[in-house]
Amino acid sequence: MGTASGAGNGASIRVTAVQTTAAILLEHVSKRYSADTSSIAAINDVNLSVPEGQFLSIMGASGSGKSTLLNLIAGLDTPSDGRVVVRGQDLAQLSDEERSDARLHHIGFVFQSFNLFPTFTVEENVAWPLKFMGVRWRQAQQRAAMTLQQVGIEAAVRDRRPGELSGGEQQRIAIARSLVTEPKVLLADEPTGNLDSRTGQAVLDLLLTLNSERHLTVVMVTHNAFAATYGQRTVELQDGSIVRDAQAPRERGRVVPLGG
Repeated sequence: MGTASGAGNGASIRVTAVQTTAAILLEHVSKRYSADTSSIAAINDVNLSVPEGQFLSIMGASGSGKSTLLNLIAGLDTPSDGRVVVRGQDLAQLSDEERSDARLHHIGFVFQSFNLFPTFTVEENVAWPLKFMGVRWRQAQQRAAMTLQQVGIEAAVRDRRPGELSGGEQQRIAIARSLVTEPKVLLADEPTGNLDSRTGQAVLDLLLTLNSERHLTVVMVTHNAFAATYGQRTVELQDGSIVRDAQAPRERGRVVPLGG
């Protein structure tokens, strides 16, 4: 399998040539964790292809392997067997630094618990990833303000701290932070888990809009059957294996124009 080198900020990144149009490709991926003298398979021989621009929901009970699978796609964990390819890059062929660089430029991550810096302002939280891309602070502020506007955060709250805002506002800020680097893939781990049903639906509508208007590939882990219907496709995990892979059975949610 051949590799190619690409220059970016002076660093060389190995890119494995992969004949696929998939944004995400998993081939015979397993992940085992050692426990005393035995090992536990969190993910077991998973094959999965996610086309560019698809909204994929991943469902399963607690302990089914959902978050482990998402961490493997994000390059936050490495498989025991098989390979994970994201936008043409075989993550196993990259160093830790190169995987971090790939996440910074190509993958946005939204967490259930928001993971905002409590002492940063809203604008600082969103602009922060741009610092690692070498973007000047004034330009980073401008990009942050534009992205916050697109996800419905008013200018009046941008100098406030996350703790002063509602859960729904904090999640929108977290989504803005994940988008400010203009990734092509967005990974969301239980993004509505800490929200009430009405606020959660507004966040789901936003994810659907991003998927529809930006052709953003979205992979969302959820235990909520209603939330899963926002995906064009639902994959269900059980004991680390895919037991169901189907198109969404109902009409998807509401697309609201960005910034509207």
